[in-house]
Amino acid sequence: MRLHRNLVYTTIDSLNAIFNEGEYADKVVARALKKDKRWGSSDRKFVAETIYEIVRWKRLYAEIADVKEPYDRENLWRMFSVWAVLRGYPIPDWKQLEGTPERKIKGRFDELSKIRTFKESIPDWMDDLGVKELGEKVWSKEIAAQNQPAKVILRVNTLKTTKDKLRAILMDLNIETEYLKDQPDALVLKERANVFLTDAFKEGMFEVQDANSQLVAHFLDVKPGMRVVDACAGAGGKTLHIASIMENKGQLIAMDLYESKLKQLKLRAKRNSAFNIEYRIIDSTKVIKKLHEKADRVLIDAPCSGLGVLKRNPDAKWKLQPEFIDNIKKVQTEVLENYSKMVKPGGKLVYATCSVLPSENQEQIKHFLEGDTGKNFTFVKDSKILASESGFDGFYMALLERKIN
Repeated sequence: MRLHRNLVYTTIDSLNAIFNEGEYADKVVARALKKDKRWGSSDRKFVAETIYEIVRWKRLYAEIADVKEPYDRENLWRMFSVWAVLRGYPIPDWKQLEGTPERKIKGRFDELSKIRTFKESIPDWMDDLGVKELGEKVWSKEIAAQNQPAKVILRVNTLKTTKDKLRAILMDLNIETEYLKDQPDALVLKERANVFLTDAFKEGMFEVQDANSQLVAHFLDVKPGMRVVDACAGAGGKTLHIASIMENKGQLIAMDLYESKLKQLKLRAKRNSAFNIEYRIIDSTKVIKKLHEKADRVLIDAPCSGLGVLKRNPDAKWKLQPEFIDNIKKVQTEVLENYSKMVKPGGKLVYATCSVLPSENQEQIKHFLEGDTGKNFTFVKDSKILASESGFDGFYMALLERKIN
């Protein structure tokens, strides 16, 4: 087990882009993996996992290394040396790693592991917010779970294949998967693999989608032939799932503020053979008003803090700011108020977030139901899913039914 210079240099360059140039970790990792065509799967795995680990544990490693932001290249090397020592790598005699204090690093790690903000490597404000909203005990478990690397979950595209057939196809490629209880469309990879390079992916047989995210479309209770609106479709992971449940029958309207996201969805829909989707950019209030009381089902996958998906977006810990969460709650309130009007009498609405904070979830629903628009709805049920209990992403979803006048 030894460190290879070109892999480590790529890791340092990538950390510089994430920490100092504000780039998103997933984009930086994707670029890094294309750097050298001669790299094998173990080389690419080292680069991707090392970048994500140092991003995830940034605060802890920076404290142990005694470095402060902005991190120059010397500081990044010191943080890397902390990672290497704690992972048990022999330190090579490279100039950048001269004088790495191995005993001191291990001692500081033991000391700091007694303090939650360092142990779980999170900003103070985020820790305070988590304790305030979930309580000390639940938050401690939840943030620890959010620091575990995310599993790769596939959602079988039932418009193209079945779970058993896809599993067999992947098995032939030495990609082993397991079924998930109570998840009709999910397969879990036993080991990480680049599934995007497979013909099965290129032919639209599956999408990569977290197990708990896959619960949302089923929670909406869609049926073939309905008129369904996905009001915050984005790049369309849940839209495509709804299309498959609808068996391409009926009308599925994908809406978003950003044309670029809907363009992405169009490409994915083509690959998935999802043909019943219409695309509408929300560029004025008229777009929503035209659909008032017209939809059998409306999904509001609301913009949120993303505090349920930190395991797959560890750099969000450092990019998120308290004021963003305050602002996003106002957006959630407005979206729920305006978009809910598209549900027809007798129709159903699901409000969902990938946050674990009650202020973005249950409290938003309570506030909505007490308002003028919300009085037209009945609360049916909700589901609060914690990463610490499920092993997957944290999610919230609430099902409301519009009263028949």
